[in-house]
Amino acid sequence: MRSEMVTENHPPTPWIARALLLLMGAGLTVAYATSADRLRSIDGVPQAMVCGTCLFAAAVILIRSRRADAWRSAPWFGLGVLGVAVVSAALLVLEFRGVIPDGPTPYDAAFLVVAAPFLIGVGVELRDHVPQEDRREIAADIVLLTLAVGTMLFISLRPIDSSIQVMVSAAGFAVIVAGGFAAFGALALWLPNPSHLGLLAATCAMCAGILTFAIQWLDGSFVPGQPRIDLPITLASLLIAMLVSVFPRRGEDRMSRPARYGRALVTTLSVTAACGALALVAVSAIHERIDTLESSLFIAMLATAVAVRILLNQVRGTHAQHAVHEALDQKEVALRETDKALARLQRANETLRSSEERLRTVFEAAVDGIIELDHKDVIVRANTAFCRLVDLPQSLVEGQPWTALSASIGADPQFSSLPITGQGTLQREGHAIYLESRTSEVPGDPPRRLLLVRDVTPARVADQTIRSLFKFLQDRDEDRTRIMRRTNAAIESERNRIARDLHDGPVQGVSAASLSLEAVLLMLAAGDLGEGTEVLAKVRRELSEEADNLRRLMSGLRPPLLEERGLIPALRETLDRYGRDNQVRTEFAGQVNVEIPQDLETLAYRVVQEALSNATKHAQASGVNVSVEAVGGQLRVEIADDGVGFDAGKAREYLQSGRVGLASMRERVELANGTFMVHSTPGRGTTVLATLPLDAVPAPREFSVSEAS
Repeated sequence: MRSEMVTENHPPTPWIARALLLLMGAGLTVAYATSADRLRSIDGVPQAMVCGTCLFAAAVILIRSRRADAWRSAPWFGLGVLGVAVVSAALLVLEFRGVIPDGPTPYDAAFLVVAAPFLIGVGVELRDHVPQEDRREIAADIVLLTLAVGTMLFISLRPIDSSIQVMVSAAGFAVIVAGGFAAFGALALWLPNPSHLGLLAATCAMCAGILTFAIQWLDGSFVPGQPRIDLPITLASLLIAMLVSVFPRRGEDRMSRPARYGRALVTTLSVTAACGALALVAVSAIHERIDTLESSLFIAMLATAVAVRILLNQVRGTHAQHAVHEALDQKEVALRETDKALARLQRANETLRSSEERLRTVFEAAVDGIIELDHKDVIVRANTAFCRLVDLPQSLVEGQPWTALSASIGADPQFSSLPITGQGTLQREGHAIYLESRTSEVPGDPPRRLLLVRDVTPARVADQTIRSLFKFLQDRDEDRTRIMRRTNAAIESERNRIARDLHDGPVQGVSAASLSLEAVLLMLAAGDLGEGTEVLAKVRRELSEEADNLRRLMSGLRPPLLEERGLIPALRETLDRYGRDNQVRTEFAGQVNVEIPQDLETLAYRVVQEALSNATKHAQASGVNVSVEAVGGQLRVEIADDGVGFDAGKAREYLQSGRVGLASMRERVELANGTFMVHSTPGRGTTVLATLPLDAVPAPREFSVSEAS
């Protein structure tokens, strides 16, 4: 997450920054090459150019270091270049004040502080690219090379009979130059990729400038604005910025394989440098450039470093020898394990041989016929049961094509296609033998097939018997269905009669009483009899409510609109009323161009009524769609909602248990020889579909309640 945020907030270094780096380097080179004397004549200009260029290079490096694919050492290189800019700024201030030191000062230790980030950066690079087991040796090589080169530089830089301050400053510059050369050189030799070779080139340039500066600084002849000092240091800073910008790092770049002779070259270089340093110490002592104490200290330091390097080499050799012995021991263990594995393989082979014999026995003793066919349908092998089935000896069966075998026994075409269709018959002694087969592919080159043939004559006879019994039970079930249909028609007829009786009797009487009481109410109101008025008003309200209740009851038993105008208007009105009462979006689509029997109208109405009731109780729907159409001699009724739905796999359980009205709808529809289906998915609504044959209940249209009124 952190790396992604960094990548989004800091896009890659734009090409313009790289172009500026190149232009600045080219400009500085041209300026110093053509106008070096003129630049030195203007106080502060060279140092200002160096300071500005290093600041820009440091900014590019530090900005680039915030990306996810940046070098882990980039922040340290940026700080190092920034330190160079700070030193240039300090020299610029001293130049403006006219107090440029004419020799070493107690503040020369600041140069070590500036060099420290570069050394830390190369340490990060070594940690990223050198395996842990090799870091100790390469660190020893770097230390030995630093001591050797540093000793030679110190002897070369230090003036004869110099003071302590000069010696300390010379030692500091020697350590900076030697350490940078040794560390970056070892890194480039270990993994010579473009970025490391570029870093080595930049380090060598910077070390050359620092070395020139150190020579002049120690003898007090330093003057700002010299191309031999400013140009290598500035170009090195720009090169480091360019390398960081151009060569991104990714995870696969770390811990890369080193150069083939990288470690040997680093060790050879460090030991050779140590020998050269010892030789220089000896020559300097002979010519009295250093005294006996100093030469002894240098020799002891270098000898100790060489001894430590040899010791580390011996330790590594010991470890390598120990690893070889362990590898040999593991090889012996592996050979013993191989012998055990071979023994187990021999036992497995014996087991396989015995298993093969057992399989042959099972193959021959199987009750069902087993045939092995090749890719050309030639019988490779057949067991005794199949040979007995076709009434041929095994010698005549094996080796024949399947079609030739069918022709030789005079089988019908069904037997010839037995391997393909899985069904076939044979005629034996005047009756048919029914066969079934199963085919299994046997992998190999070429592939083969295994055919299992079974005599299913008893099962076929039993199946035919079961079919006859099932047909008989189906006929009896149809009789029961017709009886239930008539019963259902009688129930609906009785409900219609009750509705007519309620309309012609109690409803009319209650309505008449309400009108009479209203007249009495007017008379009482004229006589100002308040209490009587209140009592009669209460009676009138109760009778009116009773009349309304009776009308609703009648409408529920048999909607008047269903009698007056038919199924479509009744369903449309019912759906509209449902939408208003429950604040649900509804949509109705109906298309019926044929006469629908009265019982089917009532049945369809009841199905829709029950489905809407379920949607109200359980679905929590925001929309309900109802469609009715008569197509192909069937009445199709569909109710769909967008509610919470339920697991359709449990619909049968709900139907069997009678929950949520599904059992009622299913029973009504199936009694009318219709089909009833429920489709539902949790969270995707429910669809109820009932299909009713229009000729299921051929009942004439009766006189309806609404027509009577």
